[in-house]
Amino acid sequence: MRAAARTIEPGHPGGFVKSEIVEANGLSVTDAAQVLGVTRPALSALLNGRSDLTPQMAVRIEKAFGVPIEQLMEMQTSFDIAEVRKRADEIKVAPFKPKAARARTGGKR
Repeated sequence: MRAAARTIEPGHPGGFVKSEIVEANGLSVTDAAQVLGVTRPALSALLNGRSDLTPQMAVRIEKAFGVPIEQLMEMQTSFDIAEVRKRADEIKVAPFKPKAARARTGGKR
């Protein structure tokens, strides 16, 4: 029997921004917020995983620090998918079943 593959849950992108950008450049949160042109509370919320990385914030990070917006937004999307997968059972949606007439005609009207 094959062992189940262990998956690593993606982290919130704020952790990456905090360690790989803010701390790696020796910046305080206040200094980094000034560089990005945002408020300290807004940046702090991102860094601590209390707010999502928006496309606007991602483009600011790209312009200031050179990290591609695509890479940053991929992190947010991966995180969002992992979070919703945890709650997927709570989302009640029945599978779509085509009407019999549609099924007989191959979906043509």
